[in-house]
Amino acid sequence: MRIARIQTDRPRYGVLVDDDTITLIDDDPFHLDGDVLAGPTVRLSDCTPLPPIAPGKIIGIGRNYRAHAEEMSLSVGATPSVFLKPVETLTSHGGTVILPPETVSNHVEHEAELAVVIGRKARNVKSAQWDDYVLGFTCANDVSARDVQKADPQITRGKGFDTFCPLGPWVETDFPRNGPSEVVCTVNGVEKQRDTTESLIFPIPELIEWLSSWTTLAPGDVILTGSPSGTTKLAPGDSVEISVSGVGTLQHFVAATGAAP
Repeated sequence: MRIARIQTDRPRYGVLVDDDTITLIDDDPFHLDGDVLAGPTVRLSDCTPLPPIAPGKIIGIGRNYRAHAEEMSLSVGATPSVFLKPVETLTSHGGTVILPPETVSNHVEHEAELAVVIGRKARNVKSAQWDDYVLGFTCANDVSARDVQKADPQITRGKGFDTFCPLGPWVETDFPRNGPSEVVCTVNGVEKQRDTTESLIFPIPELIEWLSSWTTLAPGDVILTGSPSGTTKLAPGDSVEISVSGVGTLQHFVAATGAAP
């Protein structure tokens, strides 16, 4: 099942019937029961897309692909490297990442990632039960201002500019849990990143166990699982596509500061 979120008279969740038809649901996607396709339908192309989930927090995992850690000249620790992105970083499928003024940052890069969406309250979860707490999966771009990351004592600001977390196009609940999924990023049609989740240093079950051991994961929270190697600098006018096999393709654009998101 694919869960999307759109703007009608208000932000609404819905379930995709096909590529351009969405059945609206009255509640949030964490309490679905009965016939979820019994509600009113609208054409997706007639609606304004929103990020497919409204998280309370966005948790990023860094250095989770060894090749990416090496290209960044970073070591891999015994526990995951974690950071938070503000919810203001969220950008929808088809939306625009706004680059900071060049006086603030002149080196912003893409980071294609598989994102996990939490489905119910999770605290002290064991890795064997991780799937019981997941609603589904989506595509993400952990956009990062590299020069700001390197200049600051920690990486929050470099990861946290408004629009720096494109997410979508939907949440896929039927994602294949047991096999590796391919993560690919193209910029203007040119492939920049490609790897599979088999390369994750800390796999998703371990991440959920570790994260929930010290913080409560709430329904809607998003975990960015890490980026493969190949990240490159973005420029105004770029078109970025991030594909995750079993999920779909997220597309967004890039604009200079001063443009409307």
